Amino acid sequence: MPELGHHISWIYHILIFIMQEDILIQISTRLKSLRREKRITIQELADRAEVSKGWISQIENGRTVPSLTVLVDIVKSLGVNLSEFFSEIKLSETRNPVLVRRREEYEAFEKEHTVGFHYHRIFTRSIKSSTIDIVLLELEEDASRPMVSTEAFEYKYIISGKARFRFEDQEIDFNEGDSILFDGRHLHAPQNIGKGRLSILAIYFFEQS
Repeated sequence: MPELGHHISWIYHILIFIMQEDILIQISTRLKSLRREKRITIQELADRAEVSKGWISQIENGRTVPSLTVLVDIVKSLGVNLSEFFSEIKLSETRNPVLVRRREEYEAFEKEHTVGFHYHRIFTRSIKSSTIDIVLLELEEDASRPMVSTEAFEYKYIISGKARFRFEDQEIDFNEGDSILFDGRHLHAPQNIGKGRLSILAIYFFEQS
């Protein structure tokens, strides 16, 4: 019974974590960090947790929100307990409605299979049943990436440069000041077709069940 109470307590804390503003990103970063620290490949972790390799990759790269059950299975498959996994994940102590991020405070991060892509996270914010992830994306002239899908609706605003968004059945060109909103579950990839660096403001809307 004490063990059951301990698990219930941790499930309660996990639910609180998942509802907070940037917990999705902290979880994906922590998962990737621990996996690399323990020298476990994505495929090995997927086999242990009995999920697909693509699912692990999507969670690690912040492209989907894991269910509580899947998250617990993955954490256990890393060989760590829940308290250890969440020890470095912090809750926001304030709920200030006005949030400011200076450019030098943007958090640089990487995603899978990219060359010349520079991601800088600006904000991640939970609003009711959704999580909003706001990112500054910069592409060099020779940037490349295969088409991917994201479990979110995506809004992209072209800050500077010239972009082409590739989908399975069409390609659309954009100039500075243009924007696009689409269902990220469709395969897609941006491309820099101009001179110099392409800068895009990207906003991801993750729905939580």
